[in-house]
Amino acid sequence: VQLQASGGGLVQAGGSLRLSCASSEQTFSNYHIGWFRQAQGKEREFVAAITWHGNSQYYAESVKGRLTISRDNAKKAVYLQMNSLKPEDTDIYYCAAKSTILTITPETLRQRAFYSYWGQGTQVTVSS
Repeated sequence: VQLQASGGGLVQAGGSLRLSCASSEQTFSNYHIGWFRQAQGKEREFVAAITWHGNSQYYAESVKGRLTISRDNAKKAVYLQMNSLKPEDTDIYYCAAKSTILTITPETLRQRAFYSYWGQGTQVTVSS
């Protein structure tokens, strides 16, 4: 499964960006999708996740209320709407995918190790 993350850029604090994670995978609608971010020299951390059907979304505490994850399975895409951006949101953002028939917990979706496929990342820079 190939994932293409896009939409990053340079924005001032308080501004907005919309990241996209696109795939050509025919069974994309079967995949749970997560967004993670990583700064140089730091571990990749969970940002948000959405279940395959789109009915459940989960967020890191640091972004709750500012970021919104959504998906359009017909377009084989997941989006991360980022509002009220802060300089500390500056990172490379990665999307990741996993398909499973098992029942999963919200905590599972927050784990990097859960995901089988990763996109290449898109840089988000927020200036103060």
